[in-house]
Amino acid sequence: MEQKSWHRLGAEELQELFKVHPTAGLSGEDAAERRKESGLNELSEGKTVSPLTLLLNQFKDFMVLVLMGATLVSGLLGEYLDAITIIAIILLNGVLGFVQEFRAERSLRALKQLSAPTAKVMRAGKSEVIAAKLLVPGDIVLLESGDRIPADVRWLQCSALYVEESALTGESLPVSKHSQAIHAEEIPLGDQKNLGFMGTMVTRGTGRAMVIRTGMNTEMGKIADLIQNTDSQETPLQHRLEQLGKILIYVSLGLTIVVVAAGILHGQPATAMFLAGVSLAVAAIPEGLPAIVTIALALGVQRMIKRKAIVRKLPSVETLGCASVICSDKTGTLTQNKMTVTRLWTAGRALEVTGEGYAPAGHVLEKGKAVDLKNDQSLRRMLQIGALCSNAEIIETLPQETRGKRKGKDAGSDTDMASQSVWELKGDPTEGALVALSAKMGLTSQSLAVTFTREREFPFDSERKLMSVIAAHPGGRMVCTKGAPDVLLGRCSYMLWEGVVVPCTPTLRQKVLDANEQMASGALRVLGMAYRELRSSEKADSEQDAECQLIFAGLAGMIDPPRREVRDAISVTRKAGIKTVMITGDHGTTAEAIAHQLGILQRGGTVLTGSQLTRMSDDDLDKVSDSVYVYARVSPEHKLRIVKSLQRHGHVVAMTGDGVNDAPAIKAADIGISMGITGTDVTKEASSLILADDNFSTIVAAIEEGRNIYENIRKFIRYLLASNVGEILTMFFAMMLGLPLPLVPIQILWVNLVTDGLPAMALGVDQPEKDLMEHKPRGAKENIFARRLGWKIVSRGLLIGLCTLGAFWLTLRVTPDHPAQLVRAQSVAFATLVMAQLIHVFDCRSSRSVFHRNPFQNKYLVLAVLSSVLLMLAVMYFPPLQPVFKTVPLVFREWCLVFVMAGIPTFLMGAGSVWSGKRSRNRRSGSSRVIKSTKISA
Repeated sequence: MEQKSWHRLGAEELQELFKVHPTAGLSGEDAAERRKESGLNELSEGKTVSPLTLLLNQFKDFMVLVLMGATLVSGLLGEYLDAITIIAIILLNGVLGFVQEFRAERSLRALKQLSAPTAKVMRAGKSEVIAAKLLVPGDIVLLESGDRIPADVRWLQCSALYVEESALTGESLPVSKHSQAIHAEEIPLGDQKNLGFMGTMVTRGTGRAMVIRTGMNTEMGKIADLIQNTDSQETPLQHRLEQLGKILIYVSLGLTIVVVAAGILHGQPATAMFLAGVSLAVAAIPEGLPAIVTIALALGVQRMIKRKAIVRKLPSVETLGCASVICSDKTGTLTQNKMTVTRLWTAGRALEVTGEGYAPAGHVLEKGKAVDLKNDQSLRRMLQIGALCSNAEIIETLPQETRGKRKGKDAGSDTDMASQSVWELKGDPTEGALVALSAKMGLTSQSLAVTFTREREFPFDSERKLMSVIAAHPGGRMVCTKGAPDVLLGRCSYMLWEGVVVPCTPTLRQKVLDANEQMASGALRVLGMAYRELRSSEKADSEQDAECQLIFAGLAGMIDPPRREVRDAISVTRKAGIKTVMITGDHGTTAEAIAHQLGILQRGGTVLTGSQLTRMSDDDLDKVSDSVYVYARVSPEHKLRIVKSLQRHGHVVAMTGDGVNDAPAIKAADIGISMGITGTDVTKEASSLILADDNFSTIVAAIEEGRNIYENIRKFIRYLLASNVGEILTMFFAMMLGLPLPLVPIQILWVNLVTDGLPAMALGVDQPEKDLMEHKPRGAKENIFARRLGWKIVSRGLLIGLCTLGAFWLTLRVTPDHPAQLVRAQSVAFATLVMAQLIHVFDCRSSRSVFHRNPFQNKYLVLAVLSSVLLMLAVMYFPPLQPVFKTVPLVFREWCLVFVMAGIPTFLMGAGSVWSGKRSRNRRSGSSRVIKSTKISA
């Protein structure tokens, strides 16, 4: 049964619609019949990915398919050693990728755990506890504090009922529920206060409700469906490597066809030319590239773990580097998700409260100076009211190392220890903030219990907007009341002013209202405090009797405060050209105030609410999404639309969050980021990156790491492909000139995998350049050869190829017809290619020149180069390896030739870079002289 406007229906309409008695509930037979139509009350899992499928997916990459093709051709032509070597590389790459992603694709299983396992239901007039999956629309369920709501329900009766909905709506505070119909047509989930939603938690009070939606029809089911039908995005790195693979395969095929055809036309044997073609194809494809990219990403993952960021999907490491927008949930991500009193007003004085969260560490300040509670009766009474009129507890969880200090003589003050401990809340966040405030000033629950004994409570309800308790003390009995300031003020006849009770005149009332408005304008939630002493004969048995003739004590303004480190983190992202967008279920005024505090809301930036978003088409949203910095009162579907709109603008979107409501958008984003401490399992499983410390600034560190990883990948692509270009041109020119092959396939494989592999991996852990976070993010569609990388590869590869061919030809011409001389010349060419590459690797560390950075700064690179030299010498001087690699030992004059020819490319490129830099500086100085002379003339 589908009905969109459940919140508009009254109790009688619901009973008629579902044909159910409001107290007796359904009969067992009726429930069974309805279950046949509605199905079980559970979430479907959709497709699951088996470990085998996940492993096989690692081999779908285009570059891997190219390597498989090279393996097949090598095997068919009898080059079995080449084929085995390439297979080993493919397997290494696949296993590394599989290990990193093994725990992915479990979002829906975690989501199912949020459903209540059992439910208390009325069946045929009797209360029964049944499996929650057996519930059907029309069932009457009974709920109390601590229960998880088992389905979407419409409240029929509520008694001081509060429900924690932050995981679904983003609302930071428990929501007060009621049973009256709401007549507005379209309202956000957070404002549907007569409905309860599957997976949310009752924090206070009791309620009776009717089930209106079950299983996949619930709001939680809609999120599950969004997760199932949201495809993960291909990362920019995957896209670029696929492009690179296609370019390489086209180049190798084209050159192979040209060489084979030219050879056959010149009368060369077809078999020999096919072998030559395979050699050329092997030279064109950097066999080690997929494995080295995977290893570089894996090493990046390890570095990020040290910086409190846990990567679940390997390619997403690099994606962070090109993030241009961070869409962040407010509650628990930008803020602490801990209500904290920050402002007080009492007796005409505005006071500031220091400290954060629920830790009883901080002070009350007046004009910057700490207030002495012993000499301030107005403040003391106000704090007593706040603590007594609360049911929350703050519980200390002391770290092990702090416990040791507390026992020892070096223990610091209680305040110091309080700040070192972890304080957790049990109960309502608003009341927890008041309890923590009192504890900061020494009025703990234990110390108050010595003087006061609570006798009776009148719970808060949404109609009167007040809560009161009656507390006995040695001098008598006292009513303590807290609630909405305007309502409370109407119940007050007096006011506590500088420790003296005075009549509550219109002037004093206006001062209270002005202070309340000032606090509320700063997005604070404001509560008023009042009390009165009961006469000995007075009973005060009802709310009306207790909450009258009150003495107003003051106001407390509280907020879920921003994390301290977030403002600096947002400043860094702005310098890096990254836009931060706040997306929250909270009200617009609260979101706007927090956004201003954090520096998110820029001049010209706008705030968009969920109700406005609902009325917009996707085209309308696309017109404004680039200028919106804050989205308030939004639903999970809205978040998904926002992410997709930004992606249509060409942005690479990072989405952060911690609640279930964030999961679909997190999965759809280019990179999803969840909170490790406060985040739900659903959100973690849908994300690519988990922040272990829930710290927004960790995102900045992760972005820096992502940028560095991408730049390092460009470095070793420059290094590897320059070698491949050198190999291709060496082979191509030799064939075109009618010379023998300068290199045999096994030598090329050795260079591509071993000689190039170790330094390439060392480049993968190179330190970032100083200005890395001062550039705008690269475009998602930026070619991997952008910023003159293609020119550097081709020009260096051409020089390496010519020098390698030159060394080969100079050695061969000594005795060109002697068979042994060909092997010697190939050995010289092999050594020249290796040494040219190892010299070139130091040039790849900087985008400018080899002289720009200290060549010995990267110790791993120095070790890799030395290892590659030793391995090359082993291939040439260790007798068992010589026939395998077709090499011979070189003499001194041949090594001289090798080092001269290998050094020429770096010398020429370095000289060219210096000359180019001088020309550029001269051009700039010439321009400045022209500008100066123009100014003088003017």
